[in-house]
Amino acid sequence: MIKKFFKGFNTHLFLIVMSFLSLFPFLWLTSTALKGINENIFQYPPSFIPQDLTFNNFIDVWNQIPFLIYFANSFIVAVFTVILNLIFSSLAAYPLARMEFKGKKLIFSLILSTIMIPFQAIMLPIYLIVLKLHLVDSYGYVLGYLGLILPFAVNAFGIFLMRQAFLTIPKEMEEAAFIDGCSIFDIWRKILLPVTAPTLAVLAIFTFIGSWGEFLWPSIVLTKKALYTLPVGVNDLQGMFSANWRYIAAGSIISIIPIIIFFIAMQKYFVSGQNEGAIKG
Repeated sequence: MIKKFFKGFNTHLFLIVMSFLSLFPFLWLTSTALKGINENIFQYPPSFIPQDLTFNNFIDVWNQIPFLIYFANSFIVAVFTVILNLIFSSLAAYPLARMEFKGKKLIFSLILSTIMIPFQAIMLPIYLIVLKLHLVDSYGYVLGYLGLILPFAVNAFGIFLMRQAFLTIPKEMEEAAFIDGCSIFDIWRKILLPVTAPTLAVLAIFTFIGSWGEFLWPSIVLTKKALYTLPVGVNDLQGMFSANWRYIAAGSIISIIPIIIFFIAMQKYFVSGQNEGAIKG
C-alpha cells in the first residue's frame, strides 16, 4: 500500500504544483480586487491575504462602466463566433475526412500550416479588408459586430479537430444512410454532427474562451464605446497617466465569470471530445 502511494506521489506532486502555478495569477487578481483603498497593493514583501478586505471594488467598478452593455456585446460576438466556427469547421472537415479528391492532402497540409502564422502577422491586411467592406462600428452596429465576428468565423484548429472526429466514425454508417436515400448534406447534418457532439463541445469551449477574451482585435476595430466588448471596456478603466488596479482587477474577475460558467456547463463533454478527436491521425 505504501509502495503504491509513493509510486504515484511524484506525479501527483507535479500536477499539484503545476495547478497552483496556473491558478496563481487568478488568485493574485482576486486578492488585489478584495484589497481596500488603505492597503498598498505594491508593497514589498507582497501581501497575498487582504488586510483590509472589501467588496466595494466590485460594486464601484460595476457602477463606473456600463458592464451590462459590454456583457451583451461580448455575448453576441462570442455566441455567433462559436456558431459559425462549428458550422464552417465541420463543413470544411467533412470532405477532408470522407471524400477522395486530387490534392486533398496538400490542401489539408496548407490549412494546418496556417496555425503557425500568428494573428498579429496578418492583422493589417485583415483590417484593410474589414475597412474596405465597411465592417467597422462607424458604419453601424450590425456591421461593427460583423467586423468582430467574421475574421474568427473559422480556423485551422477547428477544421483539424472535426476532421479527426469524423475519421473515427465507421463508413458503414454513411453507406447505410446512402442506401436509405440520404444526401451528403443530410449525412453531415443528421449522422456525423450528432455522433461528434462531444468534439463540437470542445471546439465550442475553445472558441468561446478565445472570443470572449480577445482584446487586440476589438481594441483596433472598435471606436464607439457602445460596442466595446468586456476586455476593451475593462481596459478603459486605465487612464492615460494613472490606473486604479483594484477596479481593473475587480472588472477582470467579473468578466471571466461567464467563461467559468460556460466551461462548467460543457465540461462533461470536454474529456470525451478531446479523446475522440485524437484517435486517428
